[in-house]
Amino acid sequence: MKKNIGGFFCAVLTMVCFIACAALPARAETGAEDISLYATAAVLMDADSGRVLYGKNADTPLAMASTTKIMTCITILENVSLDDVLTVSAYAASMPKVKLYIQKGEQYLVKDLLYSLMLESHNDSAMALAEYVGKRYLPQELQDKDTAEFTTDESRQAMAAFAELMNEKAAQLGCENTWFITPNGLDETQELVLEDGSTVQKEHCTTAAELARIMSYCLKGSPCTEDFLRITRTGSYSFYANGRNYSCNNHNLFLSMMDGALTGKTGYTNKAGYCYVGALERDGRTFVVALLACGWPNNKNYKWSDTKELMQYGIDNYFYRSFLEEGVAFEPGRLQAIPVLGGQTEVLGGTAYADLTVLGDDDEDEEGGGLTDRKKDAEGLLMRRDEEIRVEYSVKSTLTAPVKAGTEIGMVEYSVGDVVYRRERIITREAVDAIDLEWCARQILKRFLLVVK
Repeated sequence: MKKNIGGFFCAVLTMVCFIACAALPARAETGAEDISLYATAAVLMDADSGRVLYGKNADTPLAMASTTKIMTCITILENVSLDDVLTVSAYAASMPKVKLYIQKGEQYLVKDLLYSLMLESHNDSAMALAEYVGKRYLPQELQDKDTAEFTTDESRQAMAAFAELMNEKAAQLGCENTWFITPNGLDETQELVLEDGSTVQKEHCTTAAELARIMSYCLKGSPCTEDFLRITRTGSYSFYANGRNYSCNNHNLFLSMMDGALTGKTGYTNKAGYCYVGALERDGRTFVVALLACGWPNNKNYKWSDTKELMQYGIDNYFYRSFLEEGVAFEPGRLQAIPVLGGQTEVLGGTAYADLTVLGDDDEDEEGGGLTDRKKDAEGLLMRRDEEIRVEYSVKSTLTAPVKAGTEIGMVEYSVGDVVYRRERIITREAVDAIDLEWCARQILKRFLLVVK
């Protein structure tokens, strides 16, 4: 009998364990703790939200080599036409390998040199392009001067003006630890003089997180995304200029390594080691991987194995979830009307209240202008299955009349972890006027009429 009872409890225990395990979320094929990378610094980013999905020394500034050229490319595209013609300076022609071997005084289409820049990573093309744009920000006498006649110092001035454009763009993107000195990514140090007269040494560098952010901008935020992708995805490109035929082949091997591979840029210097930034798009999800110091010779292929491992981790573990789905989206019905001090009411001595509603990204404000002047918040996010969306709201307890319709009096916030990814404004639905002499006169008149009756 005891044996049978023991067997019964074992069976029950087994069934309970089975049910409990079945209720748990499915385990991802690869956990973050299982990732082993060669790169000194690495990031996997959701290009749509900018969220870092995996990071290793993500905020450590390091040399970036020719991954610099994604910023060079997008800066060129956003400032000049592909059909513009530029003239080569002696300084640009003097750049070290890898190079196209352009010569002083030769003229090229901007478009042709952009393919040279992004497919073959030619350093002389990078400098010629940078000088062409940077020259526009020099004193008028240098703008009017033939670039072929530029001295080395004048070419460096043009390069510095272009680097300033790159740094301005980086700052706009929130890159606080990125500093561009050259357009080609060659290692460089710069001494800056501060307002107080002191000096500081700056190196050409970025972080894995900020390099991924720049690539995400090239893919999702720039008005020139289409041109950027067309150039960087091209397998080979040929052109004719200055009596010679040129052929450029894409060295981004990742394009043929995984389904959905979108774009990327390699880089190497003795200081930076092998670097890479690339993107993949699959099932509506866009992942960006950035790697810095990913081995030195003879470890050229480390960057490919690291990239594939991080991309696969993203594919296996992160899925899109909307903040507006049923059961998650904030219900305006939860909002209670709030009292308005000094507000007009229908009955003398009553309390005025303001009804509330939530203004979403696609709604219009009181004047019908919408939210075009506000940063559009995320509609959803790539998340792991074990992550939760937290929705919190806050509103003022009272208002003071007069209150306009559409007055912002609170906020709804959608968070994952410690980061807020979406905000919605809580506003008043209608106006509440303040008590004035006219209102008082009407109330007295109503009271008088009631007494007479």
